[in-house]
Parts: sequence; structure tokens; C-alpha cells
Amino acid sequence: MAETPSAFFSAVVVTILAVLGGCSAPSEAARAFFVFGDSLVDNGNNNYLATTARADAPPYGIDSPSHRPSGRFSNGRNIPDIISEQLGAETTLPYLSPELRGEKLLVGANFASAGIGILNDTGIQFRLYELGARRVIVTGTGPLGCVPAELALRSRNGQCDSELQRAAGLFNPQLVQILTALNRKIGSDVFVSANAFGMHMNYVANPQAFGFATSKIACCGQGPYNGIGLCTAASNLCPDRDTYAFWDAFHPTERACRIVVNHMMTGSSEYMNPMNLSTILSMDAAV
Repeated sequence: MAETPSAFFSAVVVTILAVLGGCSAPSEAARAFFVFGDSLVDNGNNNYLATTARADAPPYGIDSPSHRPSGRFSNGRNIPDIISEQLGAETTLPYLSPELRGEKLLVGANFASAGIGILNDTGIQFRLYELGARRVIVTGTGPLGCVPAELALRSRNGQCDSELQRAAGLFNPQLVQILTALNRKIGSDVFVSANAFGMHMNYVANPQAFGFATSKIACCGQGPYNGIGLCTAASNLCPDRDTYAFWDAFHPTERACRIVVNHMMTGSSEYMNPMNLSTILSMDAAV
């Protein structure tokens, strides 16, 4: 079952919560990476759950190294995979995977699950500091009104839905304020806000500048903008995923995810506040 627009809205409010470091001083040996969120960052947990929100059938994973579906709602890698790649680390395994044992646990784990809502894990996220997390990246909402699913349901001329865009515009600044206040209370820049709206909106508003042919039509799907339902073997499928910003009705392609991670790694304070991931890694390496 595809996520409904309202479920998608609540699910992406905190898309990814990445935790770097442990209870001791951060170091290359001690760093671990934990992921919390929804289908945008799920790397296969729903394969082990009794749910219809699954990405375990072709053509999901068509551009992955194995060219097979893995449970990622993507044509290939997703944002956590690419962050791990940038860290020079192995990709974290789903927490439900039977392979997550022994030394694999030292890399971290992915707790994301497609279809999850923010109310299920609010509070747990901010208690992570007490459990030893020392670097936490929290993303705001992306351009909710611009995904193909919303264009299919709400748009008559291909323009993003203004109501959902306004909702994101109200939420995101308040998230930054909350995280800033938490850092002041702790006395350290533990929580980092990632401006997912700006990161995604760059290529959504000007796809050609990023080498995309379109940011409105999903590569895989059906109906207007290929925005009805999720991707199946019976869906329309574009031949070149690199020219599409969206893979299916809700999720970006691997290439779009790489643009987002580039912002996370080296973006200015407009995108990563108070610092980007490269700065975090340099600071931690100096400790």
C-alpha cells in the first residue's frame, strides 16, 4: 500500500536522524552511525515486518550494485548509504537483519521503517544524547508539495502545492530553533539541523541546472506525473534514471540523493546549521 499524502507528511518531518560517535571521545575507531526515519532512509527493515509498505520487488534496486531489490525505496542507494560511503564505512545493516551481529554492530544500525509517523518516536530521538550520542543530524521536511504524488492529486498545472509548501515553511524554522535551544542547554553543538527543504528544492526548482530532464514526473509509476501508487513491475519505467529527480511517487533517485548528501558534507550554514558533516569529521578527528 502506498503512503497516503497525510501519512507522508507526518513521516518525513524527521526523515533521518544520524548519530555519530559513542560515549567516549569520538575517533575513527569509535565512530558508529545510526539511522532513524521512514521510507526515505529505510534500507530493508520492512522486509522483515508484516506490512504492505515494501520495496522488495523489481524494479526497486535496478541500479544498485546487485541490480536487485533490497528494501530500499530507490533505484539504487539511498541517503544513509551515500553518507556511509562518504565516511569510508560499510553501509549500516537493518536492525532486523540476522546479519547484524558481531563486528557488524560496531558500524551502527539502521532503524528506519517505511510508513513510520513522527509521533511514534518523538522524544526517543532527543534522549539519544543521554545514551551517548554526540553528533546528531536531524532533517526537516523536504518540499512536500512538489513530490509527484502531490502533483498528481493536487496540481492542475504542474506547480507545487502551496498549502503543503507553506506547512513545511512553518515547521522547519521552528525545528532549527528547538535544536539550537537544545545545544545551548547541553553546552555543545550536538544537534545539527539539515535543511532538507533547501537541499531538495534546488533541483526541484531548476532540474536542468543539475542535469535532470524533469523534477515533476517520477521515473517509475502510473497516472499523472507517474505519481499514483508506488513502483511495480507493471509501472511505467524510464530508461535513464539519472535524468529523473524522483524515482517513484515519493522518493528521490540515487542521483538526487547524492546531491543532498553533497550539501550535508560541504554545505554552508544555510543547509547545515551550525556546521556541515565535513566540519564535524575534522573536529572529531582532532580530539
